[in-house]
Amino acid sequence: MHLALLYGAIVGLSLGLTGGGGSIFAVPLLVYGLGLDFRSAVALSLAIVGLTAAYGAILQARRGHVLWGAGIVLGLGGIAAAPLGAWIGAQMPQRLSLLLFAALMIFIGVRMLRQREGEIAASWIRCRRTPDGRPHFSFPCAGKLFAAGVFSGILSGIFGVGGGFLIVPALILVACISIESALATSLVGIVLIAASGFAANASHLSSGDGVLAAWFFAGSALGMTAGVWAKSLLPSRALNLIFGLSVIGVALYVVARNLTHA
Repeated sequence: MHLALLYGAIVGLSLGLTGGGGSIFAVPLLVYGLGLDFRSAVALSLAIVGLTAAYGAILQARRGHVLWGAGIVLGLGGIAAAPLGAWIGAQMPQRLSLLLFAALMIFIGVRMLRQREGEIAASWIRCRRTPDGRPHFSFPCAGKLFAAGVFSGILSGIFGVGGGFLIVPALILVACISIESALATSLVGIVLIAASGFAANASHLSSGDGVLAAWFFAGSALGMTAGVWAKSLLPSRALNLIFGLSVIGVALYVVARNLTHA
């Protein structure tokens, strides 16, 4: 159980530093570190990530960084789509699921390494501003956020990720908010998406997984607290570099394990 606490701290720290992107580490740690099968790891990952994101959202809300409307719209899209993702994932052999998961990790890692601060595609900005500078959620604005939530929900149901790697860019590009607000607001969407994905995958869990989840979540909460605090001390470019290289490294390990173990 000490390993569950340690691995949970890694996931929580990553979530605190990068928003939802840190959830990408949960499934590999559960499969290769704690010996769960892939579908059980997906379900447990969603439970842990959802609880950890809820804790992080509370921390960020106290600082006034959360835009509740944007997070809820994204989350509603994910709630609708996560069961479809769970159904798709259940049709896949475990090895194929893990290799596709590794491909997703490599995509995320490369994207983080190439990301530059202030990259905004003007054609994607759809939210007008209120007089106090906050986004006004018109139909085009809400529609694009909802669509991002749908895509995040499908991936969440298949792979057990929170979808923050999609949610954060969507918030920045569509709502044109700061990276700080986007990271905080993404946690609200992740809570809703993870809850829907967990409900769709819960049948894969066994009776003994609850204790494991409790230890993992305890570590995640500690890691989240440290990550939220440390994020203000590190430049975003350094965070992207560390996170991107770590994700690619884990992905290559997943590929190697699946190609060398027949």
